Amino acid sequence: MTLKSAPNFKGRTMGTTLLVFAQAAIGIIHSSFGLLMLLSKTSYYNVYTLAFGLAVLILSYELWNGSNLGRYGTITASAFVAIADSLTILNLPSIPGIPKFAAYFETIYCLFVIVYILQTRKIQTQEKPK
Repeated sequence: MTLKSAPNFKGRTMGTTLLVFAQAAIGIIHSSFGLLMLLSKTSYYNVYTLAFGLAVLILSYELWNGSNLGRYGTITASAFVAIADSLTILNLPSIPGIPKFAAYFETIYCLFVIVYILQTRKIQTQEKPK
């Protein structure tokens, strides 16, 4: 049994809507912690955290608008995080300050995001009239 149309919200699939809200929350959390660490001068990891958070916020906005920048930027950012976190898990040189306990969850989440975006892009490409 296949669905003729997936449930949607404002013209976007529910999966995309949930992904955008999750990405926006991640962007807000990273931006907030990055700014707090920058103000308290905790470490140089603060610049990475703030920059990553702002980038994710911008990419989530672009993803909401359905732009290629949003899709491919999110894939790129997720791949970067998955690689950095995998290096942390394997005790190899990576970005200092990545918590190892969070790296496991972030890696799984990032791989899920990449697969989801590629799958939805594949489905959208197949649905386009020729």
